[in-house]
Amino acid sequence: MKYRTFASALIVMFVLGLAACSRTAGPPAPWYKLSGPLVSAKTTMTTAWEFPKNPLKDSTLDDSKLSNEIRLGFRIFTDTPHAAPQFTPSKVSCNNCHLNGGQRERSLPLVGVAGMFPEYNKRSGRLYSLGDRIVDCFVRSENAAGMIDPGDDQEALPTTTSKEVLAVSAYLTWLARGSEVGKNPAWRGQNTIASDHLIPVAKLDPGKGQALFLEHCTNCHGEDGQGVQIGDKKAGPLWGPDSWNDGAGASRVYTLAGIIRYSMPYLDPGRLTDEEAQQLAAFIDSKPRPSYPFKQQDYRTEKLPPDSVYYAKR
Repeated sequence: MKYRTFASALIVMFVLGLAACSRTAGPPAPWYKLSGPLVSAKTTMTTAWEFPKNPLKDSTLDDSKLSNEIRLGFRIFTDTPHAAPQFTPSKVSCNNCHLNGGQRERSLPLVGVAGMFPEYNKRSGRLYSLGDRIVDCFVRSENAAGMIDPGDDQEALPTTTSKEVLAVSAYLTWLARGSEVGKNPAWRGQNTIASDHLIPVAKLDPGKGQALFLEHCTNCHGEDGQGVQIGDKKAGPLWGPDSWNDGAGASRVYTLAGIIRYSMPYLDPGRLTDEEAQQLAAFIDSKPRPSYPFKQQDYRTEKLPPDSVYYAKR
């Protein structure tokens, strides 16, 4: 009996510990219908910019260091160029690819993903922590690598202990509360095109992709691909010096095609076919963008993917 009492006390302490930086009142439920914990992929004008979990409005977060880091991480995630300018020479936010603060279905959602780390990263050929993965996003997708020359000592690059990286880690870990550690969320990996629908890169036509771009994408991205200002919102630049660099995941044609296929157009995702998404991706990834200076360190132990168009064939 004493053992059971002691065990019960431990369980209670553990549960309370999970809420150490929270008040007792829970956040209000979203006024719109969710797909699990995510904004539906069939988004509308009213839900396109909603966040099911928003730490800036969550009354359960207190004034502790952890709560403040969660809020900072959310600000960085949703407005990276302004909230972390020293690591974002591009004008790309995390939110440009991971829509609705990483909480939209089939748009690279990150809810529950923190519990999957550490995990193996094929590009680097080693085990990655959550912090490693965030650093990679800063260095590649936000082009932090563009701040240095290849011969520099890389001190200007973010590390796993950088304040900004720790803050984004805190936000993503907060999004994972209640998720089972080590269990892949069902919504992860759903923004990919089936392998039997992939078209060989050599057979894709950037000219066809350009025609599709002019038809479907210019309302938000503009004919120059740099993004149109609509109120206080602006789409991220798709090429040029302000875009992601050529070592980023979106620089792979099939990866970008999967994002386009299920996330775009922004207010009507899923309208494009598998082929159209791939033609569009081939066009976008045919355009100039910043060079990632350390590509020679990638894919040393794994085979170079066939859609890595910015890498020299090995």
